[in-house]
Amino acid sequence: MFDLRQTHDTEITQLADMFRLLGDPSRLRLVIALCSGPSPATALAVSAGLSPQLASHHLRLLRAARLVQAVRKGREIHYELADAHVRRMLDDMIAHVTEPHGHEAEKE
Repeated sequence: MFDLRQTHDTEITQLADMFRLLGDPSRLRLVIALCSGPSPATALAVSAGLSPQLASHHLRLLRAARLVQAVRKGREIHYELADAHVRRMLDDMIAHVTEPHGHEAEKE
């Protein structure tokens, strides 16, 4: 593990940019869809309820942020999560928002 207090300003800026990207529900849907495994861009667009053009735009942004990567398979481009860190981060955040908290936990 690393010491969060030693995080540099450039790293803080990169993290803020990544969280800003994931703050868009459409992009977040695309990344969550990729947690199930690699998928062609067209299937990702359908699963996120986006036009192929809009999905492509979002995927380009996610790729530039190194959250996803593209692999050409024949005439199709398949996307996958860039690494296990992205998956673990999403797993942790989903667990965080779905667990009981505050006064809700007191009711149980």
